[in-house]
This record gives sequence, structure tokens and C-alpha cells, in this order.
Amino acid sequence: MNKPFNALFLDLDGVLFVGNDALPGAVRAVKKAREEGLILRFLTNTATQSRQHLLDKLGAMGFTLSEDELFTAPIAAKHYILEHNLRPYCLIHENIRCDMAGIDEINPNCVLLGDARDDLNYQTLNHAFQLCINGAQLIGIGMNRYFKGEEGLMLDAGPFIRAIEWAAGTEALIMGKPGKDFFQQVVASTPFEAGQCLMVGDDVIGDVEGAVNAGLMRG
Repeated sequence: MNKPFNALFLDLDGVLFVGNDALPGAVRAVKKAREEGLILRFLTNTATQSRQHLLDKLGAMGFTLSEDELFTAPIAAKHYILEHNLRPYCLIHENIRCDMAGIDEINPNCVLLGDARDDLNYQTLNHAFQLCINGAQLIGIGMNRYFKGEEGLMLDAGPFIRAIEWAAGTEALIMGKPGKDFFQQVVASTPFEAGQCLMVGDDVIGDVEGAVNAGLMRG
């Protein structure tokens, strides 16, 4: 019997786990999907945890996945920067600095802006603005408006990216959800067309709307 879709894309936080705990039935569901022959991809905009940390975290919870199945927005941004020989001013969280190893940051000609938490202050944002208004490309790690943290809802990178866009009169390239390029990159890693892939997430804009706009199957 033909399956309605051949590849399953899964968001992480809120879909597979919350905090450091797997959601009930999530490990079993992922295992069952593999047994059914589905191609699995794991997608996240998380910009405060390195790729290796996420792999270790998921493994500790009981999930089994390979490095090439995990697509993170910071890694997608790094690939773009290296491919286009860019030199970024990295306004990012300290935890993902390791994912940016090998990138030339001298004399920046672009701005890489993500969830840098307390480093998103007037001085750093104004420097990013000055670079962008003088022609530097703005690259955003994800475009989420907020996320749920231990202290309730907290601002994500999206509002700060929008502020730089508006002030500098530029448009950011978004690496991560809901960016179309990000979803297309994940689809390209499978043997299937976008319409044969299904995205499961907990963010209507970042996960669902972004996937649909990229041509993925409607759930």
C-alpha cells in the first residue's frame, strides 16, 4: 500500500521533547516511523545549542539519529557563508561558536544574527545596523518571534532581525524555518519531491506555514 508521504520532517523542542525530557511516546513514534520505511529529518532553529550538543541530548533521551539527519539553522547559515565567501559579524549565542569554526570574521561584510540572549544589546545591535546600512548582507538564524522558556514567553531573534531590516532598509536572508531555502535544502537531502514530504511542528508560522510555502505536503 502506498504511503501518503515518504519523508517525515520533525521539529525538536515541543514535538520530540520539552526541556530535557522526551515527550510521552515520542521515542516510540520515531522508531515506528523508521520501521515503516520513512526517511526522517530533524529540523530546528535552535541557536543556543551546538549541533553536537543536540545529537548528544537526543541520544540521551533514547532517540537514534545520524548527524546527516539533523538540520540546524546555524549550520545552514555556516554553509551559506562559506559558499559565498562571506565574512560575518557574528551576533550569536556563545554555545554555537563551535559550529562556526573556520569562518573568517575579519573585516565583516555581512551580519549573522541569532538568539544571542544578553549579547543582543544596544552596542551590538547598533554595530550590526551600521554594517547593514553600509551594504553588509543581513543573515538571520531563524525568524521566530518568541519561545517558551523557564521564565515564560521570551523574545527570539525575529524581532531583532526585523528591527535591523527596518532601520537599515534591507531584507534579511533567513537560514532556518520558515525560510523556503532551508526547507528546500532538507528536501534535497532526500530522494523525494517536496510534495512527498510532511513537516510536523508546534509553530504555525515557522513549521506549518513555512513548510507549506516551500511546497511540502499539507497535513
